[in-house]
Amino acid sequence: MTGAVAIDPGDVAVRLSEVRRRIRSAGGGDRPIRIVAVTKGFGADAVRAAMAAGVADVGESYADELVAKHRQTAGTGAGGAGGRWHFLGRVQRNKVRRLAPLVHLWQTVDRYQAAEEIARRAPGARVLVQVNVSGEPQKNGCALADAPELVDGLRALDLDVAGLMAVGPTGPPADARAAYRRLTAMADQLGLPERSMGMTDDLEVAVEEGTTMVRVGRALFGARSVPTDLRR
Repeated sequence: MTGAVAIDPGDVAVRLSEVRRRIRSAGGGDRPIRIVAVTKGFGADAVRAAMAAGVADVGESYADELVAKHRQTAGTGAGGAGGRWHFLGRVQRNKVRRLAPLVHLWQTVDRYQAAEEIARRAPGARVLVQVNVSGEPQKNGCALADAPELVDGLRALDLDVAGLMAVGPTGPPADARAAYRRLTAMADQLGLPERSMGMTDDLEVAVEEGTTMVRVGRALFGARSVPTDLRR
């Protein structure tokens, strides 16, 4: 990726240990919490470094970047199996065909129309419903009150709806607590086991409020060399 900062695998291993320590300190030591390495803004070397350190799950926000990095890192990871790729960007119907063979988990499904295309291109795909827990207009996601209807619609498409996903509100990490608590309650109400909440800045709050996976980029790779639209 042009302009991406160089990634030192040794530094990533050290940072991963610190992320795991933060999760344990927040009370996440008694349940499995998946770490998703968000490589938006970094090159394929970030993917390789994360996998070498033991992270199997990689998150990308842009379709072209996911396809390119998947190709560049094929055969990397434990046993040469490669990573489990999570799509974290807005799902665009015209991008789904290219992504369908590669994506392990679609984390940002917030519209029935996008889900229809996923179901057509990847029958039975594993998905999360993205909820806008903050109400901020610049953030994607369906309204919390609309989540049950959307989950039912996705299930009717025979998609594997595994859980809910949210981006915390802009501001201090503590401001995310009430929003994450509402997301967890909704996931419980719908019988969904997965809750993708928490990023570099607010992962402790997310762990305390019941997340099952955190999405971290800067915590593993340091500062990005390009601007990003969401904190990760």
